[in-house]
Amino acid sequence: MEIIKIMVVDDEPGIRSGVSRVLRDFTVSYPFMDEACKFEIIEAPTGEDAIEMVNQSLPDIMLLDNKLPGIQGIEVLEYVSKNHLDILVVMITSYASLEVAVKATKNGAFDFIPKPFTPQELRSSIETITKQVYFRRMTKKLNTAGKQIRFQFLSVLSHELKAPLNAIEGYLQMIEEKQYGDNVDDYMQIVNRSLDRVKGMRSLIMDLLDLTKIESGSTNRDIKKINLTEIAQLSLDSMKPFAIQNDVFLYLNTHNEIIINADARELEIVFNNLISNAIKYNRKDGRVDCSIKQKDGFVIITISDSGIGMTEEELSKLFNEFVRIKNQKTKNISGSGLGLSIVKKIVDSYEGDITVTSIPDKGSTFTVTLPVK
Repeated sequence: MEIIKIMVVDDEPGIRSGVSRVLRDFTVSYPFMDEACKFEIIEAPTGEDAIEMVNQSLPDIMLLDNKLPGIQGIEVLEYVSKNHLDILVVMITSYASLEVAVKATKNGAFDFIPKPFTPQELRSSIETITKQVYFRRMTKKLNTAGKQIRFQFLSVLSHELKAPLNAIEGYLQMIEEKQYGDNVDDYMQIVNRSLDRVKGMRSLIMDLLDLTKIESGSTNRDIKKINLTEIAQLSLDSMKPFAIQNDVFLYLNTHNEIIINADARELEIVFNNLISNAIKYNRKDGRVDCSIKQKDGFVIITISDSGIGMTEEELSKLFNEFVRIKNQKTKNISGSGLGLSIVKKIVDSYEGDITVTSIPDKGSTFTVTLPVK
């Protein structure tokens, strides 16, 4: 349960004890809250006591009387304002002149409660203020989480780009120093390696752009009726040179029209990622089978390969960002580690599901289930 700390600053013991009594068992909840809020009451008889206590531990809400025996409530409010303390201050007084009200508002007073007030009036005011406290807390949490995520993201990104940049720099130095002599043909191997590294970085950057667009919701989705069989065929055709290069055979095991409401580009990203992975992690003379069928209001896409497969431990990490399966069989296979996380986010956006089964040295099967409507 969320605890909201309230400081009551009033020289009348009856007011302080009355507020404590009214709010002791009072809770506030809204549909958007994970749990209800209850209140912890702190009492301060003077403005000086309030400032001293604030310096030790910040309350969330301050119920502040203006007429106090020492420094006035408006001076306590000014102290809170000047020091940028994150406290919602509510003035409680029966002597609120227009001048005091204007001054209190300028110094950031959130609200006014006139004396005398009923228990219901107090609860109603506290209920409204609690919502603001809750929103502030959630904003802070989101900002903190955002900073941590951005730091982690940039750390991983810098690591992913550092290795290929270092390799390219090393290759260029070898060429600059003519370590293989003056014959240009002798440098073709390291030129090709450099180009492979550049392709890898470009792939990473493009995947990052796709991921950013999907997560931010900034893509303009063109949802309309599309034929999934056509999308699959286009993807297979575009992947054919890659498959030939890797001695892998591609098969589309359906020729019927399968119609679904979706964005063609997003579904093409799903097919491209799954088919390219099936080729990349396959074996020589292996095969990739793509099938699409419709059942009980859902479209089921399966992409199977006869490749190296994965262990249970490897499967458990598969859809996380920047995850690549690293073992003796995959040491020469490059990738951004973002493709499957992008696929999952797209599938999730359609309220669909993606699963995978795999047997080491036998192959893997990815199954995507999407609602037709």
